[in-house]
Amino acid sequence: MTTTKRGRPRSFDREAALVQATLLFWQHGYEGTSISDLTAAMGISPPSLYAAFGDKRALFTEVVDRYGTTFGAFMEDALARERDPRAGFARMLEEAAVSYTDPGHPAGCLVISAATNYSPQTADVEQDLRARRTANVGSFEARLEDARARGALPEDADTRALAVYFAAVVQGMSQQARDGASTQELRRVARLAMNAWPEPPA
Repeated sequence: MTTTKRGRPRSFDREAALVQATLLFWQHGYEGTSISDLTAAMGISPPSLYAAFGDKRALFTEVVDRYGTTFGAFMEDALARERDPRAGFARMLEEAAVSYTDPGHPAGCLVISAATNYSPQTADVEQDLRARRTANVGSFEARLEDARARGALPEDADTRALAVYFAAVVQGMSQQARDGASTQELRRVARLAMNAWPEPPA
């Protein structure tokens, strides 16, 4: 009678492997990262990768989900931690300047840059990341509408335009960081960007 190996613990640290996959996708994008790149960085064999994470697409989805609760969590955290809406957006941009230029990980934002180049076969990856970016715009707009209702913005403030504007600033900061902009340069951009905040009536 043979014994089954089913249920035996995996011989690798799944969380550590996910970190390595995140850094690889972040640096090279979805198209630029191969299975062999992933297995080498994660320290596992292809069968172990498929058993633990599914295929490359499923692994990427898990990576992006994890990114939103780790490296990318600063955006929602900054907006939530400030009672004053303007201070929240200012803090978000300041923290983006720091995060996007942190030498401890690839520059910029994974959700913004990971699908810059894609083929028809991977168009769903680009669509998924676009949907996530669109959701961020929606979150910004909801917060701005709340700010207007609380009197922190004029009644005639165009909250949709402001939401798209702040998203555009964040996306531009990400690309500038990948192009070599420094933390201080992006901090100055963040402060200049806040000049667009409409002042409520006195």
